Amino acid sequence: MKKAYWLIAGVTVVSTVMFGAISCTGITPDEELTKFEETRTLMDTFVAVTVYTSSEENAEEAISTAFARMEGIEREASIFDEKSEAFRLNRDGYLEAPSEDFRQMITLSLDYAQITDGYFDITIQPLLDLWQAGLWQESEAIQQNSIDETLGLVGWDKIVIEDEKIYVTVEGMELTLGGIAKGYAVDEALDVISDTGVEHALINAGGDMRMLGTKPQGEPWLVALVNPDNTSQSLAKFSLSDKAIATSGNYERYFDPEKTAHHIINPKTGYSAAGCISTTVIAPSATTADALATSIYVMGPQSGITLIESLDDTECLIVDADRTIHFSSGLSQYLVSAS
Repeated sequence: MKKAYWLIAGVTVVSTVMFGAISCTGITPDEELTKFEETRTLMDTFVAVTVYTSSEENAEEAISTAFARMEGIEREASIFDEKSEAFRLNRDGYLEAPSEDFRQMITLSLDYAQITDGYFDITIQPLLDLWQAGLWQESEAIQQNSIDETLGLVGWDKIVIEDEKIYVTVEGMELTLGGIAKGYAVDEALDVISDTGVEHALINAGGDMRMLGTKPQGEPWLVALVNPDNTSQSLAKFSLSDKAIATSGNYERYFDPEKTAHHIINPKTGYSAAGCISTTVIAPSATTADALATSIYVMGPQSGITLIESLDDTECLIVDADRTIHFSSGLSQYLVSAS
């Protein structure tokens, strides 16, 4: 047995997987499944695609098709690529004839904005630009004045989707799909893998993970959330099948050397969210896990748990600013162990 080590927003995740030739329920006794894996840099992170199949040709088809699907989504979601739909929407304030993927990502983003009472908001890019430009170096008064001026450009309810057009109602608004695009890409890639006939697979896009089925012998995937303060220890281990898991955290992504301002911004205040260190969500899809992990990080532990408890088939683990660990009531069905 071999272990693959992955990173979720600064938290190392260990997924124990079976390598080599493995027999699998549902295939003939003399047929064997072999693990095939490829890792590429995509969406500003490392993306690993793992499939189990008896055919190298089938594996190559599944993996190449999955990466092609994710690359296509990245091309439209990037706010830095001048040819992308996201860039053109930010530049012009509108986008004619959006692709189905882009329309779906915007639609889902607005859905999650409603579900989270606006804590998930893809219009925060002007606030991120402020902090990236050095707002953290200014006095509290200047910070507040700059944020107050910029908050007028923030608001998911200022996005309009029509049949052949997406536009914003306030000039100068800019969107970012960083909180949902990876999860959406993972879901879409896993769908095309399934279409090739593969029944056991896992995709990890920088910590946004989703599993297709179980491991080949019918066992669940084992995912360990490792303590960032001591990587020899795990905070929790999860047993998952046909699920997605994502973690949001402030690890290593600060604007300032003092590490007081990080990249997860509260769209209601304009400041970095301060109530949590890490939030992990288990959900049916990577899109859901991705968006909700970010949302409950901003909301804080109490409101975050309340939100998760209101949703079907969705659980979470939250590490608050005092390093107290909070669990949703149904998380125990996936927990193997917890510190």
